[in-house]
Amino acid sequence: MLFKRRDRQSYVELTRTWLWPKRGWRRAVNYVWHRVTRLSGSSHTIALGFAAGAFASFTPFLGLHFIIGGLLAFAIGGNILASALGTFVGNPITFPFIWLLTFNFGSYLLGVDAGDGAQVAMPTISIWAAISSPGQLWTEFWTSVWPVIKPMAVGGAPLGFVAGSVCYFPVKLAVNTYQKKRQAKLMRRNNVGTSGGASSSREAGV
Repeated sequence: MLFKRRDRQSYVELTRTWLWPKRGWRRAVNYVWHRVTRLSGSSHTIALGFAAGAFASFTPFLGLHFIIGGLLAFAIGGNILASALGTFVGNPITFPFIWLLTFNFGSYLLGVDAGDGAQVAMPTISIWAAISSPGQLWTEFWTSVWPVIKPMAVGGAPLGFVAGSVCYFPVKLAVNTYQKKRQAKLMRRNNVGTSGGASSSREAGV
């Protein structure tokens, strides 16, 4: 399977692997690229799915990127597996830049001061609120988080569209190139097999 392991990892191991893959980020990037180019389907649908995953990575809803990318890929006719691989655009190395960029751009579009939103984002949920009133806890949590989530969502939409568009063309080209090479290789094998069979038939006739 594409994303399953025989041995289950603990949450600590999963977190460590997410932050820094065992074989390094270069190998991880090569692996994702390798899997994308070898997916079944047209180069257009694969590239479209990957673009959907890249778009999802620019949304602030961390933990839901697979779902968002998959639903978007389904809606626009893209490859759902490619969308899952496309969410790799958002990773521990790129996330700080993505979050900062989407927050500042979204604040600019909304006409609010980015510094004010960052200040509100500081933890303000009191222990007493958590104990005394779950409703109050939700209210304080929403008050603390929404000033950050809102500009990130607003800024992430256009920036995610740009990122998806940028990813679409190289992915489509890479998939096209791989599929053509694979098709040419299969044709050579078939030609060799056909010519070999014809030679055997002539020798048998002689």
